[in-house]
Amino acid sequence: MIVPMKGGGTYYVTARFGGTTSGELMVDTGSGYTTINEQTLASLQEGGHAQYVKDVSGILADGSRTTVRVYRVTQVSIGCCCVVRDIEAAVFPDSTRQILGLSVLKKVAPFTVSLEPAQLTLSRCQADPSAMTAVRLTSP
Repeated sequence: MIVPMKGGGTYYVTARFGGTTSGELMVDTGSGYTTINEQTLASLQEGGHAQYVKDVSGILADGSRTTVRVYRVTQVSIGCCCVVRDIEAAVFPDSTRQILGLSVLKKVAPFTVSLEPAQLTLSRCQADPSAMTAVRLTSP
């Protein structure tokens, strides 16, 4: 499945968590976990789509060490139609940028990142039937 990316230098894909909360995720193959912010977590918990798993400690890109909470999220839809179920996401404070990291990318491997055109090709997606229907209904 091919998912278009936005940006130049830093690339983003559209995503929907738990079937309701949507936003953009920065594609980061150097991040061990997909990350969400506290705002997204609150929305997911409200709908029963996130469950606490554990705390993890790690080193951030700036070299500092931190401990974050990890939650199991029922599903994330990447682009229009690629559904990945039961993913682990690390939670960062406030409204920090959200990241598509290896905790999700491993589940859809092998994957490729192409820059011309900017796209992410994912191999093991479950198609989202409702999204596919919507795409067909709105296509000429």
